[in-house]
Amino acid sequence: MEVAITGAGGFIGRALARSLESDGHRVLRVPRPFDASGFEGLDAVVHLAGEPIAARPWTKAQRTRIADSRSKGTELLANALAGLADPPASLISGSAIGYYGERGDDILYEDANAGTDFLAGVCTAWEQATAPAVAAGIRVCHLRTGIVLDSSGGALANMIKPFKLGLGGNAGKGQSWMSWISLEDEVRAIRFALDTATVNGPLNLTAPNPVRNSDFTAALGAALHKPTRLPIPAAIKHVPLGVGDLLHNLLFTSIRAVPKALTDAGFRFGHETIDSALAAALTKD
Repeated sequence: MEVAITGAGGFIGRALARSLESDGHRVLRVPRPFDASGFEGLDAVVHLAGEPIAARPWTKAQRTRIADSRSKGTELLANALAGLADPPASLISGSAIGYYGERGDDILYEDANAGTDFLAGVCTAWEQATAPAVAAGIRVCHLRTGIVLDSSGGALANMIKPFKLGLGGNAGKGQSWMSWISLEDEVRAIRFALDTATVNGPLNLTAPNPVRNSDFTAALGAALHKPTRLPIPAAIKHVPLGVGDLLHNLLFTSIRAVPKALTDAGFRFGHETIDSALAAALTKD
């Protein structure tokens, strides 16, 4: 298989490229800007490029960068693929469970409505931007990815240091739901989407057992053999200059997403429990 990956230098992109190449597939790492002719005749494109969500405080300018890097970048790619004489059969395009917004205890399958907050709007526009590829007959999947767990990057890498120092704790009362997936299963799920021609549309890339923040905190503390007694106050949202908005959204938004489309299609997770996923992630630390 010949697969192009945008965002191949990122946390997920690197792992995906390694996995594909280790099995003998040809991977084209797409630079920015890209030459559309390079996609001619490929089997698939995996589109993971975009401004990192948590790299900087959510100032007005940073919100614009986050939104535009996804919607405009995806629209450009989708139009380029649609205009090819021999386009890839599949576009596996990034998205996130932020699509659903704050939903309390609701169980969220892929047919749930979009939320109304900033990230929900970003994800909605992100997914809609693939429309030219869909219209051209290209199979499109939207990867609504949850919190990807691995000590090499992402949210967990940022959590490990304070937890090791005994500074871990619940977000408020710890009642918000966290939808997570191990990096290993994230890569396996993307490859499943690449290989399974009957799969299309939104896919929740989350393990089948989301956990409350308090359970996640307890599991990470236990895995690191550290106490978790320092709760993060909800008032953090009042920190100025976009810092509070970012932290409150990441720590307090409750999203209980379940991977119905993947499991209905036959995908099986390697790490179904948070304890299993953390044990695997932390062996690399």
